[in-house]
Amino acid sequence: MTKNRVLTFLLFTILITVNAQEWQTDFETAKATATNENKKIILVFQGSDWCAPCIKLDREIWSTEEFKNYASTNFVLLKADFPRKKKNRLADSQQQKNNTLMEKYNLRGYFPYVAVLDKDGNLLGSTGYKKISPSEYIKLLTSF
Repeated sequence: MTKNRVLTFLLFTILITVNAQEWQTDFETAKATATNENKKIILVFQGSDWCAPCIKLDREIWSTEEFKNYASTNFVLLKADFPRKKKNRLADSQQQKNNTLMEKYNLRGYFPYVAVLDKDGNLLGSTGYKKISPSEYIKLLTSF
């Protein structure tokens, strides 16, 4: 690769990263961002390497451009993952954070479980996987 191509590639990668909203993994950080930006929090409990409906929700909703674009200006995204495969194991500190969120918001242990929270962490509503379009899912999330 020429030097200009490398620079162009790096610049393009940075621009994509800046535009895409990242999933948070820390509840306090998500609450602070939600407060600063006056947004609701979407908290997703998932089993990324074993839960088929979780994987479908990621593919059919979270990964779509429609959802990403809407979420970037309306939601703070928070993920609590519970992988089962040893190779995907989370750091103990992250697993403890996820367990704490589970004890507070998902006592029944549903997967996927999508909780819509206000900026202070109060539950506004919840749902799970639904075989609907991204726009219908966005309407559902905003109805809480």
